[in-house]
Amino acid sequence: MFKNRFERGGSIKFVLFLLFIMAVLATAVLGCNAGDQKAQSKTIMFGDFNWDSALINNRIAQFIIENGYGYKTDSMPGETIPLMQGLARGDLDVAMEIWIQNAQEAYDKGIADGSFIDLGTNFNDNVQGMFVPAYVIKGDPGRGIEPMAPDLRSYAELPDYKDLFQDPEEPNMGRFYGGVPGWEADHILTEKFETYGLSKYYNVFRPGSGASLASSLVSAYERGQPWFGYYWGPTWVFGKLDLIQIEEPPYNEELWNNGYSCEFPAVDVNIVVHKDLPVQFPEIVEFLNKFEMNSDVISETLAYMTDEGVEAEQAAIWFLKEKQDVWTAWVSKEIAEKIKHKL
Repeated sequence: MFKNRFERGGSIKFVLFLLFIMAVLATAVLGCNAGDQKAQSKTIMFGDFNWDSALINNRIAQFIIENGYGYKTDSMPGETIPLMQGLARGDLDVAMEIWIQNAQEAYDKGIADGSFIDLGTNFNDNVQGMFVPAYVIKGDPGRGIEPMAPDLRSYAELPDYKDLFQDPEEPNMGRFYGGVPGWEADHILTEKFETYGLSKYYNVFRPGSGASLASSLVSAYERGQPWFGYYWGPTWVFGKLDLIQIEEPPYNEELWNNGYSCEFPAVDVNIVVHKDLPVQFPEIVEFLNKFEMNSDVISETLAYMTDEGVEAEQAAIWFLKEKQDVWTAWVSKEIAEKIKHKL
């Protein structure tokens, strides 16, 4: 009798134990599902910095995330520092183009207090400096253009060519198309010309906008005329036009701090995310860790955007169709197939 009672009691306890385990597992499963549902319902927010390469990088990443991984995305437009502040607060999740040295203080603060996680380089082969159209030095037989300055290589030779790049408003001086007033490049170039002694031979002309600077170059290029000025990449200009950079001493911090008497340094352009993103979306962070561009590809995409008169969304679609060898290295074969099917 005692044995039967013990067996019945043991069976009841065992059943209760099983029910307890099932309840724990059910709670865990529900919790996971709730977490998944929360992740699925959250919109991943990108910072739309106010330059075209950033918009294209955003739209490429957003298309891959939405169509490959199934998450919603959106973007918030703004200037660099306000958007970085939003990233620190968690209003934004992803910044595809943080030009580190151009926003060093804000970047350092976010890294130091743990608000930001730097996922590494998007691209770091950006360039800026003094340029001339390639036909000025090499000519262009296809257009019947003879070399105008075949021996021009370095900034030290520029005084010999001031008449070639004549300033129409002051014919005894050459004209250099510089940065827009308010740009940091304007300050740097002005001091650079003083340091090199070029201000005796050239006037630094300041266009009213970036569009005006580009227009002056394109107008001269289409007519095969000499042009000498500042430009930077990646931009659509480098995707369309063949330019040659005037040589300066290699970048050196001491020279840079002494009148900017060397070439511009390349700037690290990194992908930075809010600290919570790796916990919320580890697979997205894994993808962004592999995301890597170069200036030539970006410039080519920007040139398509300009030539066709389309927005960044359409340029991103063009990139995804035409540059599959680039982006398929960032994702798994399964994700790549989903994206190709959507395209």
